[in-house]
Amino acid sequence: MKQSPRRIKSIVFDLGRVVLDFDHRIAAEKISCFTDKPGEEIYNLFFDSRLTRLFEEGKITPREFFLEIKKTLKLKLSYRSFLPIWNEIFYLSEKNIAVHKLANALKVKYRLAILSNINILHLNFIKRNFSVLEAFHHVFPSCAMGAIKPDPKIFRKALEALSACPQDVFYTDDRPELIAGAKKLGIRAFVFKSAKQLKKDLLTCGVSVN
Repeated sequence: MKQSPRRIKSIVFDLGRVVLDFDHRIAAEKISCFTDKPGEEIYNLFFDSRLTRLFEEGKITPREFFLEIKKTLKLKLSYRSFLPIWNEIFYLSEKNIAVHKLANALKVKYRLAILSNINILHLNFIKRNFSVLEAFHHVFPSCAMGAIKPDPKIFRKALEALSACPQDVFYTDDRPELIAGAKKLGIRAFVFKSAKQLKKDLLTCGVSVN
């Protein structure tokens, strides 16, 4: 006899480009005024580099990160001046607002969490300037977890904190490779495309979205 699917108990959201939009090119363009390096090199250093991974894993401090950036880009900029340029890349879109509304409806019946690859400077900036995290019972930032997605370690730590089995968890993220990492552990994971699609994906897992 075929067993019915387990009931979803926890819903986990990625943060960037799901709950809150961002664009590293905003910072890269501003930084280009203080170095002779091309904008694309700056963007790649910010978005996907070993240095950024170390920072998002909480393995280097903000000042260590800045000093490495300064050396690599031969940056003519102080740490104090760097901070607002680095941080002011986030914005709320209509898509984010729709997701936030959905999260507020879901939190009545389900445990909600954020699981994000994020550094401490961006996390603290978001906490100070946006209210989006208030809809969630838990926030699991990579900088506090010591690992970044799709490392199985960060997913396992989140599951442990939620006291949840993988099959009891719904996860959405805009990056397919991170969704693939979650699925390998048995988490019911779906690529985020829109709030409308997210509702459909939740419904397929038996989650009430009303």
